[in-house]
Amino acid sequence: MKFKCHKLFLILILIVIASSCVPRKEIAYFQGIEMLSQDSINRHSIVLKPNDLLSITVSSDNIESVRPFNLIALSRPVTGVSNDMTISSGSSQEVPYLVDSDGAIHFPVLGAIQAQGLTPKELRENLTTQLKEYIKDPIVNIRILNFTVSVLGEVSQPGTYTVSGERIALPEALGLAGDLTIYGQRNNILVVREADGKKTFRYLDLRNADVLNSDFYYLQQHDVVYVEPNGPQRQSASFNRNTTVYISIASLLLSVLVLIFR
Repeated sequence: MKFKCHKLFLILILIVIASSCVPRKEIAYFQGIEMLSQDSINRHSIVLKPNDLLSITVSSDNIESVRPFNLIALSRPVTGVSNDMTISSGSSQEVPYLVDSDGAIHFPVLGAIQAQGLTPKELRENLTTQLKEYIKDPIVNIRILNFTVSVLGEVSQPGTYTVSGERIALPEALGLAGDLTIYGQRNNILVVREADGKKTFRYLDLRNADVLNSDFYYLQQHDVVYVEPNGPQRQSASFNRNTTVYISIASLLLSVLVLIFR
């Protein structure tokens, strides 16, 4: 009986080891990337949308000439009294431009400028062209202040993340969230996007290098990324809360039976 128990125990160990081996094709990213040509890879850029907050600064060699084109808010002086000494200080800060519901920003002197549907580069070129009528060699810098993406589901650190650059790829967003857990489905990642007031979505397979050609590979501001749990994780979520108790009891009974029939 003792030999049979040892044999059964060895078989169980082998089953566990075999089941824990996951094929490379199930977890490796960008399989077949060597088959893609550099020209075929998507080079998509973000476009501006209503409710975007933009930082727009205009500069030139002549500082006075650009002053009317930069929105600056002056804060009130702060006065404090300490040890019979009065200290006053003032500061200024840049005012962001809001892309309104009509898709326009209201720029000093120039008035309403259409921004919706343009990339930051296109808006920059448009403003530069118009500012040349007032400023010699103007330099325009544009940055989206409220560019965020949300990463949810089977990732190490789900949350909403602020993007400092002009674009972010799906793997970068997942990297901010600590990458997928071992329970995340790499072949079924959902990206939800709002464009022109409508919700659109795509399911992306990170294992396939062709994902680089998807219009959803580069994320837009306020995109939501959801990583679905795999089958075993969904099954574990449906287990009875007392399952672990039952397993412990069964293990105890098995140990007692082994001792009795030794």
